[in-house]
Amino acid sequence: MKSAVIVFPASNCSRDAQVALEKITGRSVDMVWHEETTLPKVDFVVVPGGFSYGDYLRSGAIAARSPIVQDLVRKANNGLPVAGFCNGFQVLTESGLLPGALMRNKGLRFVCRPQKLNIVNKDTMFTAAYTHQDTITVPIAHFDGNYYADSTTLSKLKKNNQIVFTYEGNPNGSANDIAGITNEAGNVLGMMPHPERAIDPVHGGTDGLKLFRSVLESLR
Repeated sequence: MKSAVIVFPASNCSRDAQVALEKITGRSVDMVWHEETTLPKVDFVVVPGGFSYGDYLRSGAIAARSPIVQDLVRKANNGLPVAGFCNGFQVLTESGLLPGALMRNKGLRFVCRPQKLNIVNKDTMFTAAYTHQDTITVPIAHFDGNYYADSTTLSKLKKNNQIVFTYEGNPNGSANDIAGITNEAGNVLGMMPHPERAIDPVHGGTDGLKLFRSVLESLR
């Protein structure tokens, strides 16, 4: 599996994503600057966490209009697997690849801690390796992680099994405890937690590894 990570000004998790992907695939990862207009030929793209463009205007809003994201949208709509973590989730909603929006956390406080997640849907290309796990622990670190969508959209997400992860003990006020969703086609995942930070026992756990392994096995 050949993969790429998009890099924006003020991205702070792009290298974490690179390390995770290299660990799983054993291959180098293309680091793609936001001003590029065309993605390289890859099988999987990660939109990383951080504070792209300093979170000016709205978190992810400026990044969503960068040249490289325009190409990402085109290719994701044609089936390219994409995952966005934290700020990457915000970019994916702002670009229209995923429904809903990420608002300020309830209580207006930045949250940073290990977080238990329920695996709601194991039948996705991002969760297939979690066969025997119902919950995982993955770090969160965000100020704008409060997922919002109208009632019609929330009903549609549930009906189509697009809700992939939910929080145990909602840390930010997200509707229906939503921590991660996919698009209808199932090839685009957005989640606020950071699986790329849960790949080494020294860092507190390895529950994020199976997400990347799931993608690798699905593409095989």
